[in-house]
Amino acid sequence: MEATLLIELLTEELPPKILRRFEGFADFLAAGLQEANLLAAPGTPRALVTPRRIAALIPGVRQRQPDGWEQIKGPSCAALYDGQGRPVEKVAGGFAKKCGVALEALLQNLLVVRDPKGDYVCYRYEKRGESLDALLPGIVAAAASRLPAQKTMRWGDGEAQFVRPVRGLVMLHGKRVIAGQILAQMSGNVTRGHRFLGKGRLTLSAADGYEATLESEGFVIPSFSARQERIRRDLEQAAGAARIPWDEALLDEVTALVEYPAVYAGTFSPAFLVVPQECLMLSMQHHQRYFPLLDADGKLLPRFLMVSNMAIENPVNIVQGNERVLRARLSDAKFFYDQDRKTRLEQRVPRLAAVVYHNRLGSQLDRVERIVKLSGIIAQRLGVATERAERAAYLCKADLLTDMVGEFPELQGIMGRYYALHEGEPEQVAWAIEEHYRPRFANDGLPRDNVGVCLALADKLDTLVGMFGIGLVPTGDKDPFALRRHGLGVLRLLAERGLPLDILEMLECSRALFRAEGGRESVALDVYGFLLERLKGYLKDKGFTIEEIEAVVSQRPVRIDRVLRRIEAVRVFRGLPEAESLAAADKRIRNILRKAGGGDGAPSATLLEHAAERALFDVLVRLEPEVLAQVEEAGYEQALKLLAAVKGPVDRFFDEVLVMCEEPLLRANRLALLSRLSRLVNQVADLSKLAA
Repeated sequence: MEATLLIELLTEELPPKILRRFEGFADFLAAGLQEANLLAAPGTPRALVTPRRIAALIPGVRQRQPDGWEQIKGPSCAALYDGQGRPVEKVAGGFAKKCGVALEALLQNLLVVRDPKGDYVCYRYEKRGESLDALLPGIVAAAASRLPAQKTMRWGDGEAQFVRPVRGLVMLHGKRVIAGQILAQMSGNVTRGHRFLGKGRLTLSAADGYEATLESEGFVIPSFSARQERIRRDLEQAAGAARIPWDEALLDEVTALVEYPAVYAGTFSPAFLVVPQECLMLSMQHHQRYFPLLDADGKLLPRFLMVSNMAIENPVNIVQGNERVLRARLSDAKFFYDQDRKTRLEQRVPRLAAVVYHNRLGSQLDRVERIVKLSGIIAQRLGVATERAERAAYLCKADLLTDMVGEFPELQGIMGRYYALHEGEPEQVAWAIEEHYRPRFANDGLPRDNVGVCLALADKLDTLVGMFGIGLVPTGDKDPFALRRHGLGVLRLLAERGLPLDILEMLECSRALFRAEGGRESVALDVYGFLLERLKGYLKDKGFTIEEIEAVVSQRPVRIDRVLRRIEAVRVFRGLPEAESLAAADKRIRNILRKAGGGDGAPSATLLEHAAERALFDVLVRLEPEVLAQVEEAGYEQALKLLAAVKGPVDRFFDEVLVMCEEPLLRANRLALLSRLSRLVNQVADLSKLAA
């Protein structure tokens, strides 16, 4: 018999931030059933999770494994039978004992298996499938043990451990209860509904009716996605013409906190709107799990939406209670904002000396002083107003000492901008203070102008050089100081803003600003190598192939702003008919030069014996100034197209000329000619990396 299988673990309130990951329970169950050959057909398991239950519905589950034939490998035919083809009693008896059958039964069910290494026998027997009842408790326990939980707990007097105490277990196959004990709970067909709205204990008559019964009698929507869509729909309806700044993480969290959601609207005093709206929104979203509302221009409205677990006709007490709590939160925010503005940012900077950045790298003030100097160097290189960049750098960490950032660390930089504008700092300086943290994550925007770019680059370079300088290098999946993110930020700033900076020179400038602790000589090269590895990932995400990436990155470019143009030129070059042959020739030339120990010196025209040598020399002399001029002006695509003209002379050279001839002067001259050719064709990229 095949039927739908229902497994439900009733628990105490589960951690909301990871609740959705518990949906994997259904897949783990299905995999266990599939491995046990208890699934009649690969159906789609249905995951159902709420704050107080982890459940799964698996369709098409067999009541018993199918019967089947199995084999036990035995001895070789040569060992089992004597010269007359009769079984050797000692060997056959030992194999019968291994198989647990009488000798006569064994001999009647032997199967000869042909094998190149020697034929052998197998005992073939029919195995009756085991029942679902016998196998299911182990499968469920194994699936539960695979659920993500950094910490587990014990409860009561038992030894069972789970992410939260388990209070009930349902194991229902169709209409039949499967007996078993898991996590100290005996199975049954009784579940529980909503803690306040439901009927309490609910008896399930069949697995297929689980969701309908829970929703109609228990006031529980067991599907996470169904609850979330209902919340989203109700929020949009309650918002009306206002706009909700969607935070998907917040939406996941509130979905994980309710079993039967209801959306209510609340208000707060417009007097709080004098506080920067980022502060108010953060307080609503992160502390209270409310949804703020914005007008068409993106300005915060004195209204908010809340998601409750109580769907009642008159929610006035719920609304007023939440308004009262939010009023206290916003009053704190306004107090912090008013107090912070009494002290100027520049007055806070000296106090950063008491804030440790890292015990081996000094204080935050030491760091600020380094960033000021490095920002000034970068600004000079870019032709940016140096005094603005240095002023922004001097103030960029001051808001770390404000009450508002102390309460809401996520607002660092943002509050610095507000306070800088309040104090009359230039708008460029204020925005640079906020945006020097950018890009903070993948696809985050970059600073809006080059003052912010100078500061963002200096901040990230200082972090990378400092942490590498004291040996805190990312390993495996461990990166506590987010150095990979900082590295990608440096690359994006250089590449996407087209900054004409030598990255190795900038790293050396940063290193020179550290004391001996973080300024060892090799650190600039170490960080540079780290950035090149990050550059490969950055280019891969943009759709370039491994060969194209290696062709450019293997040349260790220091002008990151030119890398995208170079690799795009390589992609165009690969489409030319001459590309494959020229790449193969370059690879051959490199191998010859490596085995010969290089080709030092310039080739001499007087030592060119063959017409093929002279033809190659002439085309090099003609093309070299044109190609170098294109490379100097970043005309990489045109440079590679020009190089396509050497294909014919190169092919003729290898067909007619013996490079490693006996005459030492001719051999050295030919190696020098190939060396000059290799240097020219690899001006844009290492073409040998494109060879098959």
